[in-house]
Amino acid sequence: MPTDLSLDPTPAERRRLKVRGAIIEAAERVFALEGESGLSIRRLAEEIDYSPSAIYKYFGSKDELIDELKEAFFERLLARVGRVSGVDAPFAVRGRACVSTYIETAIERPYHYAAAFSQIESAEMSPQCDADWDAFTASNKGRAFGVLVSMVKEGQSLGIFDPDLDPFLSATSVWAASHGVAQLLTHLPHFPAVAPTHAPVSASDFITFHADLVFRGLQGPGNRQQTDFIPLGDKP
Repeated sequence: MPTDLSLDPTPAERRRLKVRGAIIEAAERVFALEGESGLSIRRLAEEIDYSPSAIYKYFGSKDELIDELKEAFFERLLARVGRVSGVDAPFAVRGRACVSTYIETAIERPYHYAAAFSQIESAEMSPQCDADWDAFTASNKGRAFGVLVSMVKEGQSLGIFDPDLDPFLSATSVWAASHGVAQLLTHLPHFPAVAPTHAPVSASDFITFHADLVFRGLQGPGNRQQTDFIPLGDKP
């Protein structure tokens, strides 16, 4: 059967994507060294030897570039979570792997992760409206959160998670806890291994422990001894 090449990118489109990617990578490097305050279109132009006007063809403002950095991180996260959630493995394995993957993705590129959460919304912001929620759920960040909500609902439908838990609040709590671990391991990467009163624990082992603890916390009282953790690589 002949292949339809109509959707293949043209040379011009490939160049546009390449330049756009180079700008995003440069923005991440600048953010790593100078933080959000040091990130500007002019600074990026210096970093990659482009003119500011050339960069403005791709990003109309610094805020637009920051938004793209955020979306790019969660796009990467979605792709990785999609791979682990789609494997042929028990739900207990897939659920824990989704939690671990979030943290691993964050600490692999900590400055990009920091950029993804670089702006703090005012506590006095107006009440959220439907348009705000629609915009969130349409974003990569919202879709990543939706994966967590779906995970909780699947666990409840299988009789593994406590059916009385609110899926939305449960997913929010899982996200908050995992965000905290990601921040801790980013700022204090050797923390789990330095306590003199405890056997050394690697960051990888601590992430596994956290994912297991989160999973067990969502289980109903009668299920907590029924889903021993089997890492994806050790699945029979």
